[in-house]
Amino acid sequence: MSGRLVRRVLQEREASPQDPAEDALVVVEEEEEEEEAGSPTRVAARNPFDLLDDDDDDEPEEDKEDEVHTDQTASYTEEKQYVKKKPNGAVPETNKKSKKKKKKGKAEPPASTKLRDEKSLDSILEDLAIEKRPMQKSVHQNDRATGKEIETIEMTAGTSSVLAIDPKHLKAENEMRRIFGSKVVDSLENQRNMPGTSRQVRGVRRVGLNPRRTLLVSPPGFWPAWDKSMSMDLVETKGSLNYFRYVYDPSVSHVQELFEAAKSANDLNAIAAILAKYPYHPDSLLTFADLFKYSGEHQSSADAVEKCLFALECAWHPLFNPLQGNYQLKYSHDLNKPFFTALFSHMKNLDRRGCHRSALEACKFLLSLDSDDPKGALFCIDYFALRSQQYKWLEQFAEEYQCDNSLWLFPNFSFSLAIARFYLERDAEDVSDHADKSTAVDLMKQALMLHPLVLSKIVDKAPLKDSSWTQILKNAFFGSAKPGSPSLEHVINIYVERHYIMWRFPELQNLLKEAALLVIESLKHDSREAQDWACVRKEAFSSEKNEYSHLLVSDFSDTTPSLPPEELRPFMVGPGMAHDMPPVEQEAGPERIHAPLEVAGRNAAMVFLESLLPWVNYGDNRHDGNDQHDDD
Repeated sequence: MSGRLVRRVLQEREASPQDPAEDALVVVEEEEEEEEAGSPTRVAARNPFDLLDDDDDDEPEEDKEDEVHTDQTASYTEEKQYVKKKPNGAVPETNKKSKKKKKKGKAEPPASTKLRDEKSLDSILEDLAIEKRPMQKSVHQNDRATGKEIETIEMTAGTSSVLAIDPKHLKAENEMRRIFGSKVVDSLENQRNMPGTSRQVRGVRRVGLNPRRTLLVSPPGFWPAWDKSMSMDLVETKGSLNYFRYVYDPSVSHVQELFEAAKSANDLNAIAAILAKYPYHPDSLLTFADLFKYSGEHQSSADAVEKCLFALECAWHPLFNPLQGNYQLKYSHDLNKPFFTALFSHMKNLDRRGCHRSALEACKFLLSLDSDDPKGALFCIDYFALRSQQYKWLEQFAEEYQCDNSLWLFPNFSFSLAIARFYLERDAEDVSDHADKSTAVDLMKQALMLHPLVLSKIVDKAPLKDSSWTQILKNAFFGSAKPGSPSLEHVINIYVERHYIMWRFPELQNLLKEAALLVIESLKHDSREAQDWACVRKEAFSSEKNEYSHLLVSDFSDTTPSLPPEELRPFMVGPGMAHDMPPVEQEAGPERIHAPLEVAGRNAAMVFLESLLPWVNYGDNRHDGNDQHDDD
């Protein structure tokens, strides 16, 4: 501070004595003004977040300047009064808040102004007939670190279709939190993310390599960063539908050729080498997912499928929005097929975990990808709707979904609609709500008249061991029933394999028995009714060849056949080496020797179940005991 300024302050103090704290405040302010005047080239730093509060752009500049001047004056007065209240010996603080407000150059709008702006916005939207979309909720930083993502993505106007996806029900973690609670799910996620391996160093905070929010799966923190090896292109636009397809990045286009060569040679080591360098190659991940599944490692298989889905979701086109429903991803493109396969496997994994509502949303997404339904999602969507108790939605879907044939003609929908009506009637508070609709018994009777072969297959598969079913099946209508076409027989087999577990509920068995007895009674009075239903069945499935041969019945089964390691051994060696190796029986002489497996850090239940397999060996502790005894 210059000597001229000190003399001026002393003269003012002698002329009018006042509080020394106030004098110090005046000195500080004058010094700041002198510094600002002495360095005109210095520009005040602008806070970029001030642009978010820029709500008063339509006000005149004079009004803005008046508000700024008023705000600065008020803040200066308050700060001056605050300094005066301090004792004489106190050191005055720098007026940082006032200085920040000076640099900001803008005052907060009053609450009345904000309310007026909101009302005017609502009136404008009402005039334009536009609905206000809910704002996307922010995610807390701690929730993001633990995977608690709030799925509140905006729903657009195009989601009024019956296949509209609900994002909050799409992830299994959200459904498991509703079933078991957040504490249980969080503990399981922590165990998954930190299984005692080198995935995280103790004492070091884990930072996720994939911070983006995804719709289908939540990537764990130990997954590698997405390699951007794939992208999605917009092929064409027909009407309101956009057609997309996946493409490889030119720098990694040779990876698919390496995979095809390894696949033709049955060389899993070469495929593992591809994953070591390109950890998000879809076909390689799906190959190892099948390998883990047939080996009994279902969790490892599910992880590989989720990893594939994460990579394919990261490659989505900006216009590809599953919540809008204006997209098509044709299965005919070869690079689109891994997404269908991964989503179908993910849907089955969700059902195996008991997350039926999430499986329903995944099935709706799969069915909306391609109108041709290449994976047969139409033959299991009703099952997920029943298991998740979405009975009203199932009836709405059967009425609104556009298909070549009426959905009621398919075996799965004819029986599932009757089951849905049964539960709706049971839970209805007012009986008059369903007075204009057919009862559940009538719908079940029609289903049995249309597909009598289903009854005998359900009795064998469920199984239904009541003696009354033997008497019912002795009737000629049920006992000698034939499908009539290969397509219908294949569809019936898919239905029985997928839905047989539903018929283990006693109330549904009673419904089925009552309807079957009514069918037998009605045929005694009018036998021509059976011929009429046979004509309807023949008209609906008139093809002489199986139109659904591309759908495997085993793909809709809950049971997974497992292969012993001996069957997988030829695929774990390089091409041309399998015939040079000795047979498995002669490898270790009369008693085969297996390498002991590690059990440290693994799930105890999984180790116990794995120990029941005859080819699994965890080592023998008796040798250690004998050695110790000899030493003693």
